[in-house]
Amino acid sequence: MRLPIYQVDAFTDRMFGGNPAAVCPLEAWLPEPTMQAIAAENNLAETAFFVPEGGDYALRWFTPAVEVDLCGHATLASAYVVFRFIEPQRQSVNFRTMKAGTLGVSRRADTLVMDFPARPALPGEPPPGLFAALGGAPREVLGARDHLVVYDSAADVAALKPDFTALAKLDCWAAIATAPGEGDVDFVSRFFAPKQGVPEDPVTGSSHCTLVPYWAKRLGKTALEARQISRRGGALSCAREGDRVSIAGRAVLYLEGHIEVEPVRSR
Repeated sequence: MRLPIYQVDAFTDRMFGGNPAAVCPLEAWLPEPTMQAIAAENNLAETAFFVPEGGDYALRWFTPAVEVDLCGHATLASAYVVFRFIEPQRQSVNFRTMKAGTLGVSRRADTLVMDFPARPALPGEPPPGLFAALGGAPREVLGARDHLVVYDSAADVAALKPDFTALAKLDCWAAIATAPGEGDVDFVSRFFAPKQGVPEDPVTGSSHCTLVPYWAKRLGKTALEARQISRRGGALSCAREGDRVSIAGRAVLYLEGHIEVEPVRSR
């Protein structure tokens, strides 16, 4: 079976920046073990698969280890592939997902704007050992799907040296470390999900479903400029819109090609 594949750097305007995602457009779904094996072989934070559905597309995402319920950068990369290679006349596209509802993406000049659900964090007790595993005690911890761990400064977040082995053992889907930004940047973040096969994600769109509601309330503004301060780094323009958030960024093509795949049976 010969399948098209693209690799796109998302949330950046330069190659080798942002977060790389693999994108595999399909005519019909492959068996789940096959999609998981492709994602493991790609060894990127996420591989996205989509199939045509009702004039739009159904979309799924896999890390090298698991299927995830929501992924931002691979959705941005998927929209980039649709707009550039599959339907260049389109100005917007909807992706139906299994757990996150319908996600819309539209063009705005050379930027792609995603419409995602807000996932506000709530007060809650952090799992024992979280601060030691992250490598620094915060000023505040809140919980959503991911634990939102708030520090005083961008320097505090940049200085974190997590113990990924310890972090993967905790009752914690993922941890978002965040702090106020500087200059034109409203806030910064880093994202750690070793339990899901992603020790540190370069740029995480889904975490901003939680970050945007928090910082919009704390800063008293709805439009926010964000920066993920991983080694690769990435820029996101965000806004709180009721029970939704918009997350915008650019994307750059790195690779276009084909893969040869044989179906993988469940073990």
